[in-house]
Amino acid sequence: MTIPLPVLELDRRAVPTVPFRGLSTLWVQITGTWCNLECTHCFNASGPREPWLKPLDGDTVRDTIRDAEQLGVKDIYFTGGEPLLHPDIVALLDFSLALAPTTVLTNGTAITESMADQLAALAGRARYSLEIRVSLDDVRPAANDRIRGVGSWQKAVEAITRLHTRGLLPIVTATEILAENGGGVCERFRTFLIGLGIEKPRVKILPVFAIGRQAGEAGERLTEEMLEGFDRDMLQCARTRVVADGGIYACPILAGLPGARLSTGNLDAASLPAALYHTACVTCHQTGMTCRNA
Repeated sequence: MTIPLPVLELDRRAVPTVPFRGLSTLWVQITGTWCNLECTHCFNASGPREPWLKPLDGDTVRDTIRDAEQLGVKDIYFTGGEPLLHPDIVALLDFSLALAPTTVLTNGTAITESMADQLAALAGRARYSLEIRVSLDDVRPAANDRIRGVGSWQKAVEAITRLHTRGLLPIVTATEILAENGGGVCERFRTFLIGLGIEKPRVKILPVFAIGRQAGEAGERLTEEMLEGFDRDMLQCARTRVVADGGIYACPILAGLPGARLSTGNLDAASLPAALYHTACVTCHQTGMTCRNA
């Protein structure tokens, strides 16, 4: 199957790199690009059809998390695709939570009453904290559903409410794709969440990346001159690694792309400089964006 993302023949000598400063964050691309939604702005072109990036098996996930613990990992993130579609997700979250604070990035559509109960039970018995990030792109149903699909707004809002009533305070994650009304995206979401009865709303806003379904013509790429005087340690790839189908990658946005792959083996073998070869690297450089909760 052809990968529906730009893939470049990478000469690492010709692009800037970021030294690896030690593992702080591990991302687990657990369902690859398998998702029940087909959002227009998805950076890795996830969807319900045959995924171009395959899901991970449970043994691979456990082995990588064990390795990450030995390397001093501070937090772990499960993403996809839609991670809650993975048949072993609850058991794997339980395993992860015994070793480090863990976050799940979800579109919320799979958070039924039963799943909400299981997540709350996990959080209640876990050694470390469990965070749930629910994606929602607008407080207006029609606007959100134009991007995420009909009915997705309602299911995401129900998920947010279910988590809140069980004592799990979700982080609502939105992109700037619908920020055309003069900004104030964060405040609109906070007001909306307060209206749902969530007294302490948590919102994370992400930029839109020109990748995946938003990919356009070849765009600007970072050069050594552009990075002059810039602290490269501020980029998340200095302390982040991703396990996904095919090996270990430098970036959760570029997981699955050969240019971002550092190793086909274990985490320790991926302690290499990350190549800033992709147009998405420009967005991180310009915005200071991090995929982490912070």
